Amino acid sequence: MTKLAFLGPSGTWSEMAALAYCNHLSRTLEFSPQSTIAQVLQSVATADCELGIVPIENSIQGSVTTTLDGMWQWEQLQIQQALVLPIRHALISRASGLAEIERIYSHNQALSQCQQWLEQHLPHVPRISTHSTTDSLLEVATNPKIAAIASARAAALHDLPVLACPINDYRDNCTCFWVIASSPNPEPGERTSFAFSVLDRPGSLVQPLLLFAERGINLSRIESRPAKRSLGEYIFFADIEASLTDRVVQDALTQLAQITETLKIFGSYRTIHFA
Repeated sequence: MTKLAFLGPSGTWSEMAALAYCNHLSRTLEFSPQSTIAQVLQSVATADCELGIVPIENSIQGSVTTTLDGMWQWEQLQIQQALVLPIRHALISRASGLAEIERIYSHNQALSQCQQWLEQHLPHVPRISTHSTTDSLLEVATNPKIAAIASARAAALHDLPVLACPINDYRDNCTCFWVIASSPNPEPGERTSFAFSVLDRPGSLVQPLLLFAERGINLSRIESRPAKRSLGEYIFFADIEASLTDRVVQDALTQLAQITETLKIFGSYRTIHFA
């Protein structure tokens, strides 16, 4: 059976993305929860799992840098699909009321996405970051003075009460996940993602941008990450609204490879939106 890696443990938003993906495929996959996003990427790159699901971008907090760094590190990783899930965070605790809560645990992304709500309702309660939204639920089950921010499904799985839901600051909060594999996508879609590094010289970034503008290709996203070499050196991650099957895209990427230091193409893929 095909193994699917994701950020665990059970009840995380990554697991919910995995369940939604299996339902979309009408297939059963063997779930392989991992402790970190980096471990998810590594498990696919080293062929321990055939597929992985990793968060790439949240509509409020932006890109997930661990995923970007890992995609650059493991050159064999290829995007198969993008999954967009609505995010509705819940405050989970055995406390009888908000006044009893002394600490709040969750992943740093979830804490940030609920910042305004926390400032309004629990302004003086310390917030403690964890590897995933569900890491602290076992402790929440035995300590009524602490709370966790996770999904209502996670609360149900652990038989824990929900004190408030949703508590995310923006109603339309959603996260995009990538389904990754170590082989090219057999069914390319309408969006293509890639990354490149450039030499430190005048116009080194302008030239790549012009390649797409001159060909009428929409560059929908570009952002930088430190190259982890010298200060001021960057890797640029980009998305275009076009497929690798298009000759004009193939030509642009061929030209891009000639004017950049390193080019990594992550593949073309389709996006599925879940309600």
